[in-house]
Parts: sequence; C-alpha cells; structure tokens
Amino acid sequence: MPIRLFEVVAKSGHADTLQAIADQFHALDCRIAPPDEAGNQSVRILAHPDNQQDLVDHVQKALGAEPGWRIIILPVEAVIPDPEPKPGGTDDKNKPSTATLREQLYVEISRGARADRTFIWLVVLSTIVAAIGLFNDNVAVIIAAMVIAPLLGPNLALAFGSALGDRDLIFQAARTNAIGLGLAIGGSALAGLLMQKTYAGPELMARTELGFDSVILALAAGAAGAISLTTNVSSAVVGVMVAVALMPPTVTFGYMLGSSRPGLAIAAGTLLAVNIVCINLTAQIVFFIRGIRPRAWYEQRDAKQSTYVSMIVWTVLLIVLLGAITQFRH
Repeated sequence: MPIRLFEVVAKSGHADTLQAIADQFHALDCRIAPPDEAGNQSVRILAHPDNQQDLVDHVQKALGAEPGWRIIILPVEAVIPDPEPKPGGTDDKNKPSTATLREQLYVEISRGARADRTFIWLVVLSTIVAAIGLFNDNVAVIIAAMVIAPLLGPNLALAFGSALGDRDLIFQAARTNAIGLGLAIGGSALAGLLMQKTYAGPELMARTELGFDSVILALAAGAAGAISLTTNVSSAVVGVMVAVALMPPTVTFGYMLGSSRPGLAIAAGTLLAVNIVCINLTAQIVFFIRGIRPRAWYEQRDAKQSTYVSMIVWTVLLIVLLGAITQFRH
C-alpha cells in the first residue's frame, strides 16, 4: 500500500486522541495545527503503509459522534528518507490488505454504479461500435468497443455492495446494470429488425457458441476487475477483459432477437447470463479474500450474511447455467 497523508479536520479538543491513534498505528509523522477562529483544528498524519485502513477506522470511531469532521486523503509521491519498517510488522505479513482504502474504493465504485447521462451515452456508443465490429468481422473495432467498457462499473459495484452488505449500493448497481443491458439489447434488437441483410459472420456467430472456455474467461475477467480496483492497477486492460465477456454477447443476443432467430438468441443470452454470474461471483470472492468489509462490527455481521447469501445464489445460478451449456453442447 502506498504512503498517504491524512488530514483530519475536527473541532479542537481531539488533538490528543488523534495523536494517540497515530502513535498506536506507528504513523511516520503527526503534525497538529493550532485551532482556527471557528474552533476547528487540523491534524496531519503521515500514515505507515501497513496500518492505513486501521488508522482511518479508529479515527472514524473516535470522531463518529462529532458533527462537521472530515478526513482528507492525500497521495504522497515520495518520502525522504525512506520510512523505517513498521515495528512488529512481520506479525501482520499474512493479513490480507488492499492498496486502496475501503473508503476510496466506495467512492470510486459508487460512481460506476450511477445511471447518469455519461453512462447511458457510453452504453449507446459501445453498442454501436460493437455491432459494427461484429457485423463486419473487424476485431479491432470490437476491441475499441471493449475499451469503453460501460458495464464494468455496475457489475463490480454489485459485488462490492454485497461484500459490504450495502443494500442501497446493491440496488443502485442492479438498476444501472439492468438499464445498461436493456439499452444495449434494445438497440441491437432494433438493428436486427431494421436491417434486411442477415449477418452470420464468424465474430457474430462465435457469441452463440457455448463452451466452458467462455466460463473460464468470465471468471478471470471478474477476478481481474476486482484485483485492479484493490491494487491500484489501471482498469483499462481489465475493462477490455470484462467487455469481452459482456458487450459482444449482449449485442449478439439483441440482434438475434430482432432478426427472429430465437435459437441463436437463446444461446447468446445463455452465454451472457453465464458471464454476468461468473464476473460477479469471482469479483465477490476477491473482495472477500482482500478483506473488504465494513468498519463497524454490527455492519460486518450483516455484510457477512449478505456475502454468503449472494455467493450461494451466484454459485447455484452458475451450476444451473453450466447444466444448460452441457445440454446445448449435446
């Protein structure tokens, strides 16, 4: 985890508590500014990489009942001289951790779960580009549609919401996912209805072929998407991976519906369903392994129940869909 600078702004009188928290978690530095005219005081804590999430959790617990406080998280490019290893740091070497704080993850992921104008436009543009690439067997154009990757956000948000037991985020992500899929399927179906030519190129027909290799791809895509968020890896390549599993079969499903080819539509729809299930299942497993959970103990209890229930649901759905794939292959 990179070094970060935390600026805690609260009413004066909390400086000693914040200093004690900084000492408890071996902060590299802690500077307390004098109170301003409004009675607010700023405490800047240069947090040790190994203890940042615990430090933030304890600060929130200490200031939770105080109105008007905030924590400002600032990136740190470098510290000179290099920080010393944390005292007793070897005790936590097997503790799962992320390179991104839970609060940062929540802000970033919740943005991807919004069905705003930007999301809608990205879905429309991605659908158009993917359809052109599929109809013309142009792999480069299909990849261009994948780079847009509008469906990456809501699917990861759905898994993240389940990991935190956040019902509001779960419902918002599910709603956004449904809107995105509905737009892509509807637009593709309209294209299939209006076009007189019946397309059956290899790239399009490949999305109607059900195989276990597609399941492995979707499982890898979901895991890669979650890992990219929790380790600060660029999501561009990951977006392409997830789009491989989502946008092309979505467009194929809609087009086959619109062009009145129900058999191929069922195959493409089954592939799409398998991919959605796999992406959410593996993303949730990664969040669980990485230790993504709420701060408060009572929230952790609800999150644990939410995680187990959703994992069971996704697993059962995957088993059912794998059975359907087996039937299609025979």
